[in-house]
Amino acid sequence: MKAQTNLQAILAKGEFAVTCAYAPPCGTDIAMILENAAQLKGKVHAVTVNDNPAARVRMSSWALSKILLDAGVEPILEMVTRDRNRIALQSDLLGASALGIENVVCLAGDHPASGDHPEAKKVFDLDAVQWIAAIGQIRDQGCLMNGKKISGKPNFFVGAVANPFVESLELHMIHLQKKIAAGAQFIQTLPVLEMERFSLWLSEVRGRALADRCPIIAGVLALKSVEIAEYVRNRMRGITIPDAVIDRLGAVPEDQQQEEGINIFIESIEALRRTEGVRGVHIVAIGWEEKLPELIERADLLPRADSS
Repeated sequence: MKAQTNLQAILAKGEFAVTCAYAPPCGTDIAMILENAAQLKGKVHAVTVNDNPAARVRMSSWALSKILLDAGVEPILEMVTRDRNRIALQSDLLGASALGIENVVCLAGDHPASGDHPEAKKVFDLDAVQWIAAIGQIRDQGCLMNGKKISGKPNFFVGAVANPFVESLELHMIHLQKKIAAGAQFIQTLPVLEMERFSLWLSEVRGRALADRCPIIAGVLALKSVEIAEYVRNRMRGITIPDAVIDRLGAVPEDQQQEEGINIFIESIEALRRTEGVRGVHIVAIGWEEKLPELIERADLLPRADSS
């Protein structure tokens, strides 16, 4: 039996998983990263390292994943198919495994036109489903997509992303089923701020027995101001922020919006923990990563002795 990652073991034991997102810096200075990693150690089961999020150039996700791993924090390597063909994807994956990085989450990624290099050519040689299946083949059969055998025995725990707030729920469910059939072992959702719509999505997931096959980790967004909330809603594809949240943040003075954002975050966590079929939370604090340890503590997600 292959060894399990910490995240994989937590989910296998039926414990409530806590992960968070971390955007790599646009540069090479890692002093703040190391400081934040020291504060996060023991407070999360794993940290998802974004891969050039929003199609904007950042430090490579595998490099930051290695930095976090060396600091004692288990990473989840995000790999988008937007920027690499199958040769580069497989090469980076093998390199990550050799460095001790085993959690991987697969997605297509935003179109380059939405990022800071809109003239960049998109690749999309593989879609997320094909990439999930390829990683499973490398892990389980020990061979690349072309059938060539590899040395060593990598152990990958493979995740995928789901958006509960799409317009066509039926088409989304078909695509989600394909991801799970291809080998996705856990699902991270985009942030949940509309519990009613999320509950409808989760009801469909559970009705198709998908949650039994693949643990659902629900995204939770921490917003520090109405300005950030409006930016996310207008500029970040796929994230839905209802008017009620914007209005609630805007109803308090500017110097109180951070605290109100934390209150909304805590309420979301409490609602998700009561929701059958939710196996964990994935915390997203855009531009607010230094606040993650406090957010986790105030949401009563501590202690967890088994955290990395």
